[in-house]
Amino acid sequence: MAFLHSRSNSGKNYGMSFTCICHLAKAPFISQNPSWPRSCRNLQRRLHAAFMLVLVSLALVAIAPVQAQPERKAVILSSLDALAPMDYYATTLKYDLAHVGYQVSFLSSSAVTLDFLTTQLNNYDVIVWRTNTYSFAHRTYWYVGQTVNLAAERKYADDFEQGRVNQNAGILGISIQFLSEHLQADSLENVKLVVLMSSNSVLIASYFINAGVKAVISCNGRITLAFGQIDDLTGALFYYLASGNSVFASVYNTVSPFSRLESSDPLDSVYSPPFWFTGDGTISIV
Repeated sequence: MAFLHSRSNSGKNYGMSFTCICHLAKAPFISQNPSWPRSCRNLQRRLHAAFMLVLVSLALVAIAPVQAQPERKAVILSSLDALAPMDYYATTLKYDLAHVGYQVSFLSSSAVTLDFLTTQLNNYDVIVWRTNTYSFAHRTYWYVGQTVNLAAERKYADDFEQGRVNQNAGILGISIQFLSEHLQADSLENVKLVVLMSSNSVLIASYFINAGVKAVISCNGRITLAFGQIDDLTGALFYYLASGNSVFASVYNTVSPFSRLESSDPLDSVYSPPFWFTGDGTISIV
């Protein structure tokens, strides 16, 4: 077909040849040929105008100031790493968090201090605290990692005197009362998620929520840091979190497969991961 035709109600022919269209497409900036039909020349002018508009738009986008995205930060605290090292599991956690844009810090054993817990946590969006508990004088203490030293005893003399800070095997530990004293309202308002991997950490989860943390994942029973079991579960949890799932969905997806297991021995109960969450389960860390 030599021509494409379009007719108005008056019957006038506004046809345009394929040859004309091809010339315009291949060489939109060549000068107009007086022998071309008027409709062809008009279309060329429209194409020029549209093309220039696109070029101007691209130029404006190129020179527009880029708003810097705030850097997101995460910290992994492994208070008993010298006794129960995270090793490969720490590498996996750091990779998952870095993969979704977090700058990740890792503090282990004596590098986890009372000062850090009381002054630095609000500098992070995501906090993972891997520790465990011991009991003394009918109180439960969570290992900090910092070893006993004179400077800490002087600075936190009142906490030592009141029993809010204790030590076991030369490692400092803190009680619920210590968190109640030092985690003031809104003191952790910048923190999105805290993951407490320790025995009975559900007992202290509410103190982090009251300090402004959006959500806390904690353990509601006894755990062990040996054998890598709790680290495997934490790894699965962060796989879901780093995939964009909410806190609720991540915890549920980690825990629910165990509920479908059946014990081969009717006298033996099926293992269930001992953790859940407190706070806003709808948030995502991505």
